[in-house]
Amino acid sequence: MNRLFEILYLLIEKRTITARELSNHFEVSERTIYRDIDTLCMSGIPIYTKKGKNGGISIVDNYVLNKVLVSDEEKLQILSALQSMKAVDMDNSDEILTKLNSIFNIQYSDWISIDFSDWSNQRQEVYKIIKSAILNQKVLQFDYYNRSGKASKRIVEPIQLWFKSYTWYLRAYCREKQDVRVFKLNRMQRIEVLQEFFEKRDYTLKDKISDNHLSGNQSSDNQANDNQEKEIKKSQTFTLLIDKTQAYRVYDIFDESNIELREDGNYLISLDYQIDEWVYGLILSFGAYVTVISPDSLRIEIKKKLEDNLRNYMS
Repeated sequence: MNRLFEILYLLIEKRTITARELSNHFEVSERTIYRDIDTLCMSGIPIYTKKGKNGGISIVDNYVLNKVLVSDEEKLQILSALQSMKAVDMDNSDEILTKLNSIFNIQYSDWISIDFSDWSNQRQEVYKIIKSAILNQKVLQFDYYNRSGKASKRIVEPIQLWFKSYTWYLRAYCREKQDVRVFKLNRMQRIEVLQEFFEKRDYTLKDKISDNHLSGNQSSDNQANDNQEKEIKKSQTFTLLIDKTQAYRVYDIFDESNIELREDGNYLISLDYQIDEWVYGLILSFGAYVTVISPDSLRIEIKKKLEDNLRNYMS
C-alpha cells in the first residue's frame, strides 16, 4: 500500500516516469511495477502508458485525488489529524503532509502547534520509543520508581500513551503484576525496547483502569493499581480561599466554573475531588497564599503536614 501511494505521488509530481525508473527507485522488478499500475487503474485512477522516445507511465493532466477515495471534507480532516500528530512524531508527519497536500491539491491551514516535551526536549525521544513499541507490538523494559522512590525492573506489553491533567502516562500489561497498570512517564528510566513481540490481549472493561483510579493519585502503579480490589474512595467537596496574587495559577489550574471572584479580589475555589496526596500537594504548592475553608478534616490534615514540615527547620 505504501508503494502504491508513493507511485501515485510520483506520477502526480512528475506526470511521466518509466517503469525502469520506478523499478530502480523501489528496488523491485518492472513486472511488479506493472502489477502495481494495474492495481491503481482498477481503483479508478486514470493512468496510461506511452511507448516511444518520450514514453512511460503517465497520469492524466490536472488530475488530483478527488472523488476516488475521499470527499473534500475528509481530505481536510486527514490533513488536520496528521498535523496534530506532529506533536509526537516530528520526523515523519511533515513529509506525509507535503505528499497528501500535493495529491489532494488543496492548501491546509497550519492551525495547531503542540509540543508535549519538556523545555530541554529530552523526553521527545521517549515518546518515539514507546510509540514504536506500541505500534510494532514489542515488549518494553524499564526501571520504575514508585511513590516512595523505590525502583523496580518492569517488563510490560505497551497498550497506549495517555495524556491526562498535565501528565503523560503509559497504559501497559505488566508481566510481574499479571494485570494492566498505568505508569507515569517521568518515573520511567532506562527504557529499552526488547526484541520480543507480543500478541494483543483481550482487555476487558474490568482490566482497564478508569479515570477514578488515577484521580489525584498520580503514581502509577499507583495506589489505585496496588489496591484495585478495594473500594475506590469517593470524591469529596472542599473549598479553598486563594490570594489574588495567585491569579495566574488559579486560571491555569482550575476551571472557571469552580472559581468565585470575591469583592476583595481573592478567589474562592470549590472542588469535588478524591482527597489524597495529590490534593494535599496541590494545596501546599500555594504556600502562604491559600487557606482551606472546608471540610475540617482537610484543614486538620494540611495543618499537620505544615507542622511536620516546620519541624524539618527547627534543628
